[in-house]
Amino acid sequence: MAYDLQEQEQIDELKAFWNRYGNFILTVLTVVLLAIAGYRGWGWYEARQAAAASALYDELRVAAAAKDPAKVGQAAGTLFEDYSRTVYARMGALVAARAHVEAGDLKAAKAPLQWAIDKGGDEFAQMARVRLAGILLDEKAYDEGLKLLPMESAGAYAGAYADRRGDLLLAQGKADEARASWRQALEKLPQRSPLRPLVEVKLDSLGGAGA
Repeated sequence: MAYDLQEQEQIDELKAFWNRYGNFILTVLTVVLLAIAGYRGWGWYEARQAAAASALYDELRVAAAAKDPAKVGQAAGTLFEDYSRTVYARMGALVAARAHVEAGDLKAAKAPLQWAIDKGGDEFAQMARVRLAGILLDEKAYDEGLKLLPMESAGAYAGAYADRRGDLLLAQGKADEARASWRQALEKLPQRSPLRPLVEVKLDSLGGAGA
């Protein structure tokens, strides 16, 4: 097919442009396509991890309900080792700790709570701090428990932190400080929090919130 002069000029310009920028364009396209493939592949991997972790979390809950500490420890260990990036591992830490407490094994209960704390400052880590501080209260490790509950970083758990701090302070014989901490708990807790009535009872035992 013959081309007129204008068409031939356009073809020559296109060839020149491609000779100059073709390799760059192909490189960019390759990088973009690889990025898309990688993103989709990572999404598939994350979904598969979440599904497997969810199934293992269910096994952990069943073992906890059956009061089988050995299976609880096994399921929790696999969650922590193989699926530590998932939310199921953090939830599993709390379930495992409660199961060990119910079995009377406080030492075993401390390990999953500490794991959750070490993983970061999300809500599960904050909840784990409160629960671990409760175990330390039972062990009479009061100062160690208080160190777990810094009010400046409590965030949405400020009320729960203050309540547990009150428990620890009272156990140390510091009634005035405990009363102040429980008052702070009432200030921080939502009005509908199920923890509020318990805190009020504790305050009443020390002479009332207004004492």
